[in-house]
Amino acid sequence: MRLENKLAIVTAAASGMGRAGVERFVREGARVAAIDISAPALEKLVTEFGSDKVVPIVADLSTADGARGSIDEAVSALGGADILWAHAGMPGPASVEDLDLGEYQKAMDLNVMSATVGAGQVAKHMRERGGGSIVFTASISGLVGSMMSPIYSAAKWAVVGLTKSLALALAGDNIRVNVVCPGLADTPMKAGFTGRSGDPAEAAANEAKVVSAVPMGRLVKAGEVADAVLWLVSDEATFVTGVALPVDGGFTAR
Repeated sequence: MRLENKLAIVTAAASGMGRAGVERFVREGARVAAIDISAPALEKLVTEFGSDKVVPIVADLSTADGARGSIDEAVSALGGADILWAHAGMPGPASVEDLDLGEYQKAMDLNVMSATVGAGQVAKHMRERGGGSIVFTASISGLVGSMMSPIYSAAKWAVVGLTKSLALALAGDNIRVNVVCPGLADTPMKAGFTGRSGDPAEAAANEAKVVSAVPMGRLVKAGEVADAVLWLVSDEATFVTGVALPVDGGFTAR
């Protein structure tokens, strides 16, 4: 098993890609602290995978206290940390015109602040264990501009920059830092990008537009992103750090 006896933390763990990551980490031998805002969804994880494998932690990661406290709680429950997948994020406002600064700040806090605080909080614990692996979730919108989601794109470019900077800063502590950059995924958050107006026809048209630009001709699946993260945190990637890995069916290859 690739993660045997490893102690892992996953944020936004109860649905979509995060949930797929929990499943793979457990399957490969890790014990996982699953952080999410939804207590009922976390309880479903525990029921499915067992309380010996999954520790549920309810937290609002859009607040500094939630981002910091959830990591401390996870480390305390697990007895340390070898892996952090900081996956929490949200689409944010669709336009910068008449921008609601409250919604803007919430998006920046969840996408950027929670990742930054989480990494800072977990790094000292990884250092004590001789190293570790941190993976962030960005997006293809962190590699190329997004017409539909400028705030999300700005946030995810920040996460990619954070990754590269921390990879340099933490390399001497044997802590690897990488980021996955998925394309539009077939997950519950998809509608937040394609259907902000609530019009199903608009959502379908936007999805079709995205798919037409993907050389492989479809959306990415949650499990495909989780598989990429599993590789990055495993000992199969021990000399990989500072990488922004697209999981996008060739979208950014142009």
